[in-house]
Amino acid sequence: MNIKLFLTVVILILTVGSCSDSNEFVKIDPEVTWNNPLDIGLGVPLSSVQLNATADLAGTFLYAPEIGTILEIGTNQELTVKFIPKYSNVFNEVTKTVFINVIDKGTSDANFNQSLEYGLVADIDGNAYRTITIGDQTWMAQNLRTTKYRNGDEITNITSNSQWSQLTSESYSSYNNTDDLNYIATYGLLYNWHAVADNRNIAPLGWHVATQGDWDELINTIGGVSVVGERLKESGNAHWVSGSQSSNSSGFTALPTGRRQYGDGTFINSGFNGFWWSNTANGIDYSFYYQLNFDSNPIVAANFLRASGYAVRCVKDRE
Repeated sequence: MNIKLFLTVVILILTVGSCSDSNEFVKIDPEVTWNNPLDIGLGVPLSSVQLNATADLAGTFLYAPEIGTILEIGTNQELTVKFIPKYSNVFNEVTKTVFINVIDKGTSDANFNQSLEYGLVADIDGNAYRTITIGDQTWMAQNLRTTKYRNGDEITNITSNSQWSQLTSESYSSYNNTDDLNYIATYGLLYNWHAVADNRNIAPLGWHVATQGDWDELINTIGGVSVVGERLKESGNAHWVSGSQSSNSSGFTALPTGRRQYGDGTFINSGFNGFWWSNTANGIDYSFYYQLNFDSNPIVAANFLRASGYAVRCVKDRE
């Protein structure tokens, strides 16, 4: 039995059984554990990922700022919790403070559909993503850009073309290995399928990488294969090359991410094509992906070698 809980029982028994005013007890301080959270990007609301204090007995946690608060950019910003123990006649209230950094992680300049209402989700890396509900699904309206798995493990970043071409394990890169935070916030990162399927989970808690079934449901919801591109692609030619026609009526805001080649590790097709993995395998060496092209509306559903570097979209788990 936990020593503090054991003491609680003993002291409560003594307290109830005592009738003497002189029998006074010194209250005990609970042990509250809370470490400084990882850095987050501007626009990420505080959640249970950051506000996650624990105690060695039952009680209530009151946070300031509270869950849902969006902080301004700045370092060493205070987060405070007051812990109110269940047995307040035996244990003291305890206050604990930690510090968090809110940093610039880049801003997307994608043309989202201003007539639709977007939600928000954050990943383990502290990146914020717009989300959009389409039919019975809720999708990220931006490509994934986490550099960590859900458990905090680092995903392997490979910049060398020769190394990428020989990989049989998980990895990611930015397009052309750029370190431009705004570019990465706009287009996301490129992952090979080994990273997508890793059991440490690349998606945020409560989300998953879209499966073939998820993509097919999305396509059917917004009208079928022949028209889906026009309704998924970002409108205008800020990112798609001139000639691309689209309405982004779904709010999905698909961008021409390009891809990283499996054979030589080179980057191609940015501005012309978007490629997204599904989390569905096809045999031993291949997996399914979805492709949109600048000059046509149909979506291409195909499969390819897992060493290719494609973008990733995540879907919220159904309850």
